[in-house]
Amino acid sequence: MGANASSSVWKTGESAQEQGLEYVPHAYHVPVSGRPSLFPNTADVPLIDLGGLWKDPVRRSVVIKDIGNACHRFGFFQIVNHGICLTVMYKALHAASSFFDLPTEEKMKYMSNDVHKPVRYATSLKDGSDKIQFWRVFLKHYAHPLEHWMGHWPENPPHYREKMGKFCAQVRKVAVDLMEAITEGLGLGPSYLTSKTEAGMHVMAVNCYPPCPNPEMALGLQPHSDYTCLTIVLHSSPRLQIMDPEDRTWKSVPKIPGALQVHVGDHLEALSNSLYKSVVHRAVLNSERTRFSIASLHSLGMDEMVEPAEELVGAQGKKYRGSSFRDFLNFLATNDIGEGNSFISTLKINQ
Repeated sequence: MGANASSSVWKTGESAQEQGLEYVPHAYHVPVSGRPSLFPNTADVPLIDLGGLWKDPVRRSVVIKDIGNACHRFGFFQIVNHGICLTVMYKALHAASSFFDLPTEEKMKYMSNDVHKPVRYATSLKDGSDKIQFWRVFLKHYAHPLEHWMGHWPENPPHYREKMGKFCAQVRKVAVDLMEAITEGLGLGPSYLTSKTEAGMHVMAVNCYPPCPNPEMALGLQPHSDYTCLTIVLHSSPRLQIMDPEDRTWKSVPKIPGALQVHVGDHLEALSNSLYKSVVHRAVLNSERTRFSIASLHSLGMDEMVEPAEELVGAQGKKYRGSSFRDFLNFLATNDIGEGNSFISTLKINQ
């Protein structure tokens, strides 16, 4: 395909990012108004020490308050002392990079544009219909119950299941602990959603962002918020930007060794009746090295409805209608995801 092919449909396995093209095809060009600054301001996002959740009641109350403030202010925070050792995290990132290093034909065994598939490899394409294509390759797979889904994950590289599985098990525990802290901070009590969270969906999005020859012209991932209750992200290098909800500017998230990033998702925004806001974020690119990220997405069961907690509704009434993970998948199957066309906007009830 030529460099001037403005309407080219790039197939998974043959995309510009997979081929390592030395130019950015027109199909990847982001409108000028949405192009990233390669030198944005740094977001002053909270860094929360989770060790305080388990040490003593006084420290726990302080940590819960800090988490609540972060969910309200940014919809985003970073965590340390989360209980996952560096070795487990590094091995998970190595498993991710090893998968994307496989020959194309091996990765294509899992290729699918069907968003309902529990294991799939793809690029930014969805049935070749995305208005703008993004410089990313990804592997998504379900991860709970782990013993059920792990056998469906890639067999190659040989260590993938073991290394990624260990990280999945540990990050899931962190998610359950965080949800208990969040519901306690909302005044709902720590066990408000525990059983539903423990039985809920866990999806891993393993992302690869290859070097881009013109990173100022394209994006790795479009602006969006996650459908989840919580998303916990491990990444190899900083290239995440979040939209500051106060001044509506893009700011970069600093990389802190050993820290994990926590995103408030649409379902938590709905549950809190807008007390907490899901964070709008995007992935920017660089021209020098590949970036990997492992997003651990946590929600309730496939058909479990999430709606505003009655205790948080008050005189203002419910601001969101109920929805499930399946509702999100059905939305994703028929829509481009972005700021102007978001899942959360479909849930809002006109007040």
